[in-house]
Amino acid sequence: MFKMFPKGMRRRWWLFRPIDALVALWPAPKIKRGVLVVRMDGIGDMVMHRAALDHLAGVLGVLQDEITVLGCNSWKGLVDRIFQGYRVVTIDEHAFEKKWFYRLKIALWVKRQGFQVAVCDMFMRKVLTADSLVWMSRAPRRIVCKPFITDKTKSEWEWYLALATQVIDTGPYPTHDTLRHFTFLSALAGRTIPPQIPAIPWHAQPSPVEAGAPYIVMNFGSNEPGRRWPLAHYLDLATRCRAQGWRVVFVGGGAEAFAKPILEAIEDPGIINAVGQWSLPQVIDAMVGAVCVVTNDTGPGHLALGAGARTILIAGGGHWGCFVPYPTNICPNKAIFLTEEMTCFHCLWRCPKRETTQDAFPCVEDVSVNRVWSELTLLANR
Repeated sequence: MFKMFPKGMRRRWWLFRPIDALVALWPAPKIKRGVLVVRMDGIGDMVMHRAALDHLAGVLGVLQDEITVLGCNSWKGLVDRIFQGYRVVTIDEHAFEKKWFYRLKIALWVKRQGFQVAVCDMFMRKVLTADSLVWMSRAPRRIVCKPFITDKTKSEWEWYLALATQVIDTGPYPTHDTLRHFTFLSALAGRTIPPQIPAIPWHAQPSPVEAGAPYIVMNFGSNEPGRRWPLAHYLDLATRCRAQGWRVVFVGGGAEAFAKPILEAIEDPGIINAVGQWSLPQVIDAMVGAVCVVTNDTGPGHLALGAGARTILIAGGGHWGCFVPYPTNICPNKAIFLTEEMTCFHCLWRCPKRETTQDAFPCVEDVSVNRVWSELTLLANR
């Protein structure tokens, strides 16, 4: 009865129950083969997982091309350059969470692949997304890590974790995500696999920035307004960079279009407005060629770190230690993480100290320009 009519489930879970029934009835290949790796996460999380992925084939005794990574459309444009040798399929994870027919389409595709093993080692994950995909695969081996569980999600987690064939505890909160990935691998392998510095296999192409004076890349955007170090701070820092003789390149996507009129009004050829101008791979190439990257805690910021660029990343304390800063033993020597430490760290971004949801979190906003400038001048000379 627990599996058929569990208590404490959200209405959306019940709306999706007919999909589970259709998937159960749908025919699947009798011979099971291959590995499904579920990665329903952002760009930064993908960067922190990438080095661990290369150990998975050996641990599970399969060939690399037998591994299918099921990822998100947000990093679809990077697949060809970061995941060579793997089969990668990306989906719209938001549509999967909300749209009935899209969810059914993906569910049936996953089951028809006939995977032998399904794996998900995301600690911070959505139960109705990642764990649903693992279950939908109907793989004989379904291996997941113990997730971050709250009182609100406890019932759903109990239901889904009971469907896994193996649940691996990768450590208490807060433990850095990269360390979790290697703890997971070690548990699967039955031996210790030492953690590695988060990195992506990036073979840089020529920078899209025209030849000229050395330049600093500023990535000032974020999907969450609270994580944005104020644009005014970036502009102040840009003025100091120009006085130093460096050009400044502002990068961003559609969400950063609000800043374009401000940047376009600056009458200085050494201030380059590349917002919305380049593809994500081009942005990475520009960051690799920079003297330094100054960035918020965003996907492009972690891509800069993963590609080996000198990087100053300004972050808040919502889940400090889980993703940033990188632990000392796996931190690139060209990386600096800055925050304004506060007693309310680990608020999980439920910040009561800002007036509106469009304001920056105080732990981000209060990082001074002087402090960033001091670190920038030191890092630029490493």
